[in-house]
Amino acid sequence: MTPQMSADVPGADGPAPSSSGFFDLDRPPLSAPALRRALLREGGLWSELDVVASTGSTNTDLVHRVRQGEVEEGTVLIAEEQTSGRGRLDRHWNAPPRSGLFCSFVLRPGPEVPQRRWSWLPLLTGVATATALARTAGVDTMLKWPNDLLAEVGGQERKIGGILAERTGNAAHDAVVIGIGVNVSLRADELPVPEAGSLALAGARGTDRDPLLRAVLRAVEQWYAQWRAVGGDPAACQLQETYAAGCATLGRTVRAELPGGQDLVGEAVAVDGEGQLVLATGSGVQESVGAGDIVHLRPGT
Repeated sequence: MTPQMSADVPGADGPAPSSSGFFDLDRPPLSAPALRRALLREGGLWSELDVVASTGSTNTDLVHRVRQGEVEEGTVLIAEEQTSGRGRLDRHWNAPPRSGLFCSFVLRPGPEVPQRRWSWLPLLTGVATATALARTAGVDTMLKWPNDLLAEVGGQERKIGGILAERTGNAAHDAVVIGIGVNVSLRADELPVPEAGSLALAGARGTDRDPLLRAVLRAVEQWYAQWRAVGGDPAACQLQETYAAGCATLGRTVRAELPGGQDLVGEAVAVDGEGQLVLATGSGVQESVGAGDIVHLRPGT
Protein backbone atom coordinates (compact mmCIF):
# COMPACT_ATOMS: atom_id res chain seq x y z
CA MET A 1 0.00 0.00 0.00
CA THR A 2 1.47 3.36 -1.00
CA PRO A 3 0.98 6.14 1.51
CA GLN A 4 -1.13 8.99 0.17
CA MET A 5 -0.55 12.52 1.38
CA SER A 6 -3.93 13.98 2.25
CA ALA A 7 -4.99 17.45 1.27
CA ASP A 8 -4.37 20.06 3.92
CA VAL A 9 -7.35 21.16 5.96
CA PRO A 10 -7.85 24.21 8.19
CA GLY A 11 -5.94 23.74 11.41
CA ALA A 12 -4.04 20.69 10.16
CA ASP A 13 -0.59 22.15 9.62
CA GLY A 14 -0.42 25.06 11.97
CA PRO A 15 -1.60 26.13 15.40
CA ALA A 16 -5.24 25.38 16.06
CA PRO A 17 -7.11 28.42 17.39
CA SER A 18 -8.43 28.15 20.92
CA SER A 19 -11.80 29.51 21.92
CA SER A 20 -10.09 32.43 23.69
CA GLY A 21 -7.91 33.35 20.73
CA PHE A 22 -4.72 32.61 22.65
CA PHE A 23 -2.53 29.54 22.79
CA ASP A 24 -2.02 27.41 25.86
CA LEU A 25 1.73 26.91 25.95
CA ASP A 26 1.27 23.74 28.02
CA ARG A 27 -0.91 22.34 25.23
CA PRO A 28 0.89 22.91 21.93
CA PRO A 29 -0.94 22.00 18.71
CA LEU A 30 -0.15 18.87 16.76
CA SER A 31 1.69 19.12 13.44
CA ALA A 32 0.12 17.10 10.64
CA PRO A 33 3.25 17.23 8.41
CA ALA A 34 5.44 15.96 11.27
CA LEU A 35 3.02 13.14 12.04
CA ARG A 36 2.80 12.18 8.36
CA ARG A 37 6.59 12.06 8.05
CA ALA A 38 6.78 9.85 11.13
CA LEU A 39 3.90 7.47 10.42
CA LEU A 40 3.19 7.22 6.69
CA ARG A 41 5.62 4.86 5.02
CA GLU A 42 5.76 2.49 2.07
CA GLY A 43 4.29 -0.86 3.05
CA GLY A 44 2.96 0.42 6.37
CA LEU A 45 -0.60 0.43 7.67
CA TRP A 46 -1.16 4.18 7.85
CA SER A 47 -2.05 5.60 4.45
CA GLU A 48 -3.62 9.03 5.05
CA LEU A 49 -3.55 11.36 8.04
CA ASP A 50 -5.42 14.59 8.77
CA VAL A 51 -5.49 16.84 11.82
CA VAL A 52 -8.49 19.16 12.20
CA ALA A 53 -8.89 21.98 14.69
CA SER A 54 -12.34 20.90 15.84
CA THR A 55 -15.07 18.45 14.94
CA GLY A 56 -18.08 16.83 16.51
CA SER A 57 -16.64 13.31 16.51
CA THR A 58 -13.77 11.79 14.55
CA ASN A 59 -15.58 8.44 14.55
CA THR A 60 -18.74 9.98 13.15
CA ASP A 61 -16.75 11.76 10.44
CA LEU A 62 -14.92 8.61 9.32
CA VAL A 63 -18.04 6.43 9.44
CA HIS A 64 -19.73 8.98 7.17
CA ARG A 65 -16.78 8.95 4.76
CA VAL A 66 -16.74 5.16 4.61
CA ARG A 67 -20.47 5.07 3.84
CA GLN A 68 -20.13 7.72 1.14
CA GLY A 69 -17.49 5.86 -0.80
CA GLU A 70 -14.18 4.07 -0.78
CA VAL A 71 -11.89 5.00 2.10
CA GLU A 72 -8.48 3.38 2.17
CA GLU A 73 -7.49 1.23 5.11
CA GLY A 74 -5.17 3.12 7.41
CA THR A 75 -6.93 6.47 7.06
CA VAL A 76 -6.44 8.42 10.31
CA LEU A 77 -8.39 11.46 11.49
CA ILE A 78 -7.17 13.41 14.51
CA ALA A 79 -8.96 16.30 16.18
CA GLU A 80 -7.54 18.94 18.49
CA GLU A 81 -11.03 19.24 19.97
CA GLN A 82 -14.18 17.14 19.85
CA THR A 83 -17.47 18.85 20.64
CA SER A 84 -19.61 15.69 20.47
CA GLY A 85 -17.17 12.90 21.20
CA ARG A 86 -18.85 9.53 21.68
CA GLY A 87 -18.09 6.50 23.79
CA ARG A 88 -19.87 3.21 24.24
CA LEU A 89 -23.64 3.30 24.90
CA ASP A 90 -23.75 6.78 23.30
CA ARG A 91 -21.95 8.38 26.23
CA HIS A 92 -20.33 11.73 25.48
CA TRP A 93 -16.59 12.39 25.67
CA ASN A 94 -15.72 16.08 25.89
CA ALA A 95 -12.51 17.81 26.93
CA PRO A 96 -10.78 21.18 26.47
CA PRO A 97 -8.97 21.78 23.15
CA ARG A 98 -5.57 20.08 22.82
CA SER A 99 -5.94 18.40 26.23
CA GLY A 100 -6.07 14.83 24.95
CA LEU A 101 -5.70 12.34 22.15
CA PHE A 102 -8.83 12.25 19.99
CA CYS A 103 -8.36 10.13 16.89
CA SER A 104 -10.07 7.52 14.73
CA PHE A 105 -8.86 5.21 11.98
CA VAL A 106 -10.20 2.76 9.41
CA LEU A 107 -9.30 -0.94 9.39
CA ARG A 108 -10.33 -3.52 6.78
CA PRO A 109 -9.19 -6.96 7.98
CA GLY A 110 -10.53 -8.59 4.81
CA PRO A 111 -11.54 -12.19 4.16
CA GLU A 112 -8.31 -13.65 5.58
CA VAL A 113 -9.64 -12.87 9.09
CA PRO A 114 -12.97 -14.58 9.98
CA GLN A 115 -15.50 -11.92 10.90
CA ARG A 116 -16.21 -13.60 14.24
CA ARG A 117 -12.68 -12.54 15.24
CA TRP A 118 -13.20 -8.89 14.35
CA SER A 119 -14.58 -8.44 17.87
CA TRP A 120 -10.94 -8.49 18.99
CA LEU A 121 -10.14 -5.20 17.24
CA PRO A 122 -11.19 -2.88 20.11
CA LEU A 123 -9.37 -5.13 22.59
CA LEU A 124 -6.29 -5.11 20.33
CA THR A 125 -6.45 -1.31 20.22
CA GLY A 126 -6.75 -1.22 23.99
CA VAL A 127 -3.65 -3.37 24.43
CA ALA A 128 -1.69 -1.24 21.96
CA THR A 129 -2.78 2.02 23.57
CA ALA A 130 -2.15 0.88 27.15
CA THR A 131 1.32 -0.45 26.41
CA ALA A 132 2.26 2.64 24.39
CA LEU A 133 1.11 5.03 27.12
CA ALA A 134 2.90 3.04 29.82
CA ARG A 135 6.13 3.06 27.84
CA THR A 136 5.99 6.67 26.66
CA ALA A 137 4.31 8.49 29.56
CA GLY A 138 5.57 6.24 32.35
CA VAL A 139 2.06 5.64 33.68
CA ASP A 140 0.96 2.12 34.58
CA THR A 141 -2.12 1.82 32.36
CA MET A 142 -4.60 -1.01 32.83
CA LEU A 143 -7.59 -2.23 30.84
CA LYS A 144 -11.17 -2.54 32.03
CA TRP A 145 -13.13 -4.96 29.88
CA PRO A 146 -14.05 -4.32 27.18
CA ASN A 147 -12.53 -0.99 26.23
CA ASP A 148 -11.69 1.40 29.08
CA LEU A 149 -8.19 2.62 29.97
CA LEU A 150 -7.47 2.98 33.69
CA ALA A 151 -4.72 4.57 35.75
CA GLU A 152 -4.22 5.25 39.44
CA VAL A 153 -4.84 8.82 40.57
CA GLY A 154 -4.49 9.64 44.25
CA GLY A 155 -4.65 5.98 45.19
CA GLN A 156 -7.86 5.43 43.26
CA GLU A 157 -8.51 3.67 39.97
CA ARG A 158 -9.69 6.25 37.43
CA LYS A 159 -10.76 6.07 33.80
CA ILE A 160 -8.38 8.05 31.61
CA GLY A 161 -9.56 6.89 28.20
CA GLY A 162 -11.61 4.56 26.08
CA ILE A 163 -11.96 2.80 22.75
CA LEU A 164 -14.99 2.89 20.44
CA ALA A 165 -15.31 0.47 17.49
CA GLU A 166 -18.01 0.78 14.83
CA ARG A 167 -18.52 -1.59 11.95
CA THR A 168 -19.63 0.06 8.74
CA GLY A 169 -19.34 -0.08 4.94
CA ASN A 170 -20.97 -2.74 2.81
CA ALA A 171 -20.55 -6.42 2.03
CA ALA A 172 -17.83 -5.77 -0.55
CA HIS A 173 -15.94 -3.17 1.47
CA ASP A 174 -16.64 -3.94 5.12
CA ALA A 175 -14.68 -1.76 7.51
CA VAL A 176 -14.25 -1.06 11.21
CA VAL A 177 -13.78 2.52 12.39
CA ILE A 178 -11.97 2.62 15.72
CA GLY A 179 -11.76 5.70 17.90
CA ILE A 180 -9.36 6.39 20.75
CA GLY A 181 -9.91 9.04 23.38
CA VAL A 182 -7.33 9.68 26.11
CA ASN A 183 -7.25 12.44 28.70
CA VAL A 184 -3.68 13.70 28.64
CA SER A 185 -3.25 17.06 30.39
CA LEU A 186 -6.64 17.59 32.03
CA ARG A 187 -6.46 19.18 35.46
CA ALA A 188 -8.74 18.14 38.31
CA ASP A 189 -11.11 21.07 37.73
CA GLU A 190 -11.46 20.11 34.06
CA LEU A 191 -12.54 16.50 34.54
CA PRO A 192 -16.01 15.75 33.15
CA VAL A 193 -16.89 13.57 36.17
CA PRO A 194 -15.12 13.00 39.51
CA GLU A 195 -14.39 9.36 38.60
CA ALA A 196 -12.31 10.39 35.57
CA GLY A 197 -8.57 10.99 35.47
CA SER A 198 -5.78 11.97 33.12
CA LEU A 199 -2.19 11.06 32.41
CA ALA A 200 -1.08 14.31 34.04
CA LEU A 201 -2.98 13.55 37.24
CA ALA A 202 -1.55 10.02 37.21
CA GLY A 203 1.98 11.45 37.29
CA ALA A 204 2.99 11.22 33.63
CA ARG A 205 6.58 12.20 32.98
CA GLY A 206 5.41 14.27 30.01
CA THR A 207 2.19 15.42 28.36
CA ASP A 208 3.45 16.21 24.87
CA ARG A 209 0.79 14.59 22.71
CA ASP A 210 3.00 14.15 19.64
CA PRO A 211 5.22 11.33 20.98
CA LEU A 212 2.20 9.77 22.73
CA LEU A 213 0.18 9.66 19.52
CA ARG A 214 3.10 8.32 17.49
CA ALA A 215 3.68 5.57 20.04
CA VAL A 216 0.00 4.58 20.10
CA LEU A 217 -0.39 4.41 16.32
CA ARG A 218 2.86 2.49 15.91
CA ALA A 219 1.75 0.00 18.57
CA VAL A 220 -1.63 -0.45 16.84
CA GLU A 221 0.16 -1.05 13.54
CA GLN A 222 2.43 -3.69 15.10
CA TRP A 223 -0.33 -5.58 16.92
CA TYR A 224 -2.67 -5.42 13.92
CA ALA A 225 -0.02 -6.89 11.62
CA GLN A 226 0.66 -9.75 14.04
CA TRP A 227 -3.05 -10.47 14.54
CA ARG A 228 -3.85 -10.35 10.84
CA ALA A 229 -0.89 -12.59 9.93
CA VAL A 230 -2.41 -15.46 11.95
CA GLY A 231 -5.94 -15.01 10.65
CA GLY A 232 -7.02 -13.07 13.72
CA ASP A 233 -6.26 -15.91 16.14
CA PRO A 234 -5.79 -14.04 19.45
CA ALA A 235 -3.91 -16.93 21.08
CA ALA A 236 -1.47 -17.48 18.23
CA CYS A 237 -0.33 -13.84 18.23
CA GLN A 238 -0.33 -13.65 22.07
CA LEU A 239 -2.99 -10.94 22.04
CA GLN A 240 -5.32 -12.90 24.30
CA GLU A 241 -2.53 -13.54 26.81
CA THR A 242 -1.35 -9.92 26.76
CA TYR A 243 -4.87 -8.57 27.17
CA ALA A 244 -5.47 -10.84 30.17
CA ALA A 245 -2.18 -9.78 31.77
CA GLY A 246 -3.16 -6.12 31.60
CA CYS A 247 -6.87 -6.47 32.39
CA ALA A 248 -7.86 -5.01 35.76
CA THR A 249 -11.27 -6.70 35.49
CA LEU A 250 -9.99 -10.27 35.75
CA GLY A 251 -9.94 -11.77 39.23
CA ARG A 252 -12.51 -9.28 40.53
CA THR A 253 -16.16 -9.53 41.42
CA VAL A 254 -18.12 -7.52 38.87
CA ARG A 255 -21.66 -6.69 37.91
CA ALA A 256 -22.42 -6.99 34.22
CA GLU A 257 -25.27 -4.68 33.26
CA LEU A 258 -26.59 -6.45 30.17
CA PRO A 259 -28.70 -5.18 27.28
CA GLY A 260 -32.36 -5.46 28.17
CA GLY A 261 -31.90 -4.36 31.77
CA GLN A 262 -30.62 -7.63 33.22
CA ASP A 263 -27.68 -7.85 35.64
CA LEU A 264 -25.22 -10.67 36.15
CA VAL A 265 -22.86 -10.77 39.12
CA GLY A 266 -19.82 -13.01 39.30
CA GLU A 267 -16.05 -13.26 39.36
CA ALA A 268 -14.38 -12.33 36.08
CA VAL A 269 -12.19 -15.36 35.42
CA ALA A 270 -11.14 -15.12 31.76
CA VAL A 271 -11.46 -13.49 28.36
CA ASP A 272 -12.37 -16.23 25.89
CA GLY A 273 -11.31 -16.74 22.28
CA GLU A 274 -14.12 -14.50 21.02
CA GLY A 275 -13.09 -11.63 23.30
CA GLN A 276 -16.02 -12.21 25.66
CA LEU A 277 -15.69 -11.84 29.42
CA VAL A 278 -16.25 -15.11 31.30
CA LEU A 279 -17.95 -14.80 34.69
CA ALA A 280 -18.11 -17.51 37.37
CA THR A 281 -21.45 -16.96 39.07
CA GLY A 282 -22.45 -17.87 42.60
CA SER A 283 -24.31 -20.91 41.30
CA GLY A 284 -21.05 -22.37 39.99
CA VAL A 285 -21.95 -21.74 36.34
CA GLN A 286 -19.62 -19.92 33.98
CA GLU A 287 -21.30 -17.47 31.62
CA SER A 288 -19.79 -15.43 28.81
CA VAL A 289 -20.67 -11.75 28.39
CA GLY A 290 -20.26 -10.30 24.92
CA ALA A 291 -21.79 -6.87 25.51
CA GLY A 292 -22.74 -4.76 28.47
CA ASP A 293 -21.45 -2.35 31.07
CA ILE A 294 -19.07 -3.78 33.66
CA VAL A 295 -18.95 -2.41 37.21
CA HIS A 296 -16.02 -3.39 39.42
CA LEU A 297 -17.50 -4.22 42.84
CA ARG A 298 -15.74 -3.72 46.14
CA PRO A 299 -15.55 -6.72 48.47
CA GLY A 300 -18.79 -7.07 50.37
CA THR A 301 -20.93 -5.11 47.88
